[in-house]
Amino acid sequence: MADAEAHTCTKKASMFTDPAAALASTRHEFGEHGGVNMSIEASATFTVMEPETMKRMFAGELGPDRDFFIYSRHFNPTVLNLGRQMAALEGTEAAYCTSSGMSAISSVLLQLCGTGGHVVASTALYGGTHALLANFFPKACNITSTFVDIDDMEAVESAIVEGKTTVLYFESVANPTLKVANTPELSALGHRHGLTVVVDNTFSPMVLSPARLGADVVVHSITKFISGAADIIAGAVCGSESLLNKMMDLHDGPLMLLGPTMNAKVAFEISERLPHLSLRMKEHCNRALVYATRLKNLGIKVIYPGLEDHPHHQLLKSIANKDYGFGGLLCIDMETEDRANKLMHYLQNCAQFGLMAVSLGYYETLMSCSGSSTSSEMDEEARRRAGISPGLIRFSVGFVGTLEQKWSQFEKALSKFHESDLSNKS
Repeated sequence: MADAEAHTCTKKASMFTDPAAALASTRHEFGEHGGVNMSIEASATFTVMEPETMKRMFAGELGPDRDFFIYSRHFNPTVLNLGRQMAALEGTEAAYCTSSGMSAISSVLLQLCGTGGHVVASTALYGGTHALLANFFPKACNITSTFVDIDDMEAVESAIVEGKTTVLYFESVANPTLKVANTPELSALGHRHGLTVVVDNTFSPMVLSPARLGADVVVHSITKFISGAADIIAGAVCGSESLLNKMMDLHDGPLMLLGPTMNAKVAFEISERLPHLSLRMKEHCNRALVYATRLKNLGIKVIYPGLEDHPHHQLLKSIANKDYGFGGLLCIDMETEDRANKLMHYLQNCAQFGLMAVSLGYYETLMSCSGSSTSSEMDEEARRRAGISPGLIRFSVGFVGTLEQKWSQFEKALSKFHESDLSNKS
C-alpha cells in the first residue's frame, strides 16, 4: 500500500469510536487471483529486479510502504495487513504483530527503557509480566520497576522518579482480579511527567479502547479473545508510526533484532477471525454478566465489574465502548485453594461446565485457580498486594451450548460441591 493510501485508511478508521466500525472501514485485501480472502505471503525472503534496489532498501530509502520487502523478520505483506487491522481495532496510527503477547510487551518496554531505566507498574498484573519486570529486567538490563496500586493516584505520582522513569504500565482490566484502570486519569498523570503510557488490553478488546482514552501504546496477547480458538500464540504492539518504525529499525530496533516474528500463516488465520470478534465479545460479556448475577444471588462471592457493587462498575460504565458489556471474565472467591480445586473438579468432571485450563477467550469456558497457576510467578506478598486470594477462581466465560444449558451444569456441580462439604463436616 502506498504512503498516501495507507494514511487515508488509518485516518478513516480513526474517525470511528466503535472498534467494529473502525475495523470494517479498513481496506479489504483481496487474493492474488481475485479471491475474496487475501493471499498468504509465505516467503521468508523477497527478490528485486535490480541490485541498486536492494542497496536502497537496506539504506531505508525503499520499504513496505511502497511495496518493497527484504525479509519476513523485518516486514511481511500478510503480517503487515493484520497490523493495519489491529491499528484500526485500537485506534492507533500503526501496529506490529508478534509471535506472542510476552514478546510484544518485552519489545516495547526495551524500546522505551534504556539501561538503568525505571517503570512504574500496577501491582495487579499477569504473573508473566510481573516476573519480567520484577526479575528478568533488573538482572538482564538493569531496568527496575516500582509496583503501585493504580487506584491511588498519589502513590502512582510518588513512585515516578524524575529523569529516570519513562513508562507507566498497567492492564486495562487486571489479570486476574478484574480491577479496572482509570485509563484517562492515569494517562493524563503519566503525560504530565513525560512518561509513555503502555496498556495491556488483552482482557477487553472491543470493550475498551485505551488509545482513545489517552494511552500511548496498547499491547495484546492475540492468543486470547482475538484469536478465540486457543490454537494460536500471537501478540501485537499498537502505537504511533514513529514508535513502530523505531522498533523495526534495521540497526537497533528490538522487534527487528530480537526476532519475535509472526508467521504469515498465523497472520492470515487471525485476520479471518477479526470480523466476528465483536459478535463473540458481546456473547462472552452477556453470559458473564448473567452468570455473575445469578452466582451473587446464590450468596457466592463474585468479582465482576458488570455488577453494581464492584468498586469500578461506574468507572467501566463511563469509559467502555457502547453495547459491548463489561468483559468476558468473572472470578469467584472460594477462600482456600482446596475448595477452589474441589469446585473446579465438579464443574469439569461431573457437570461438563468448562475446562480446567489457563488462558482465556476460548469458546469453551476455561477456569483456573490463579494463585497456583497464572499468578504463581508472584510471591505470596505480591499476590496479597495484587488482591489475589488463595481460593480465587478465574473463569473465562465461553459461549458454546445454550446459556440455560450451561447454567444448569453449573448448578449441578455446585450441588455436588455442597453435598461433599456436608459429608465432610459430618
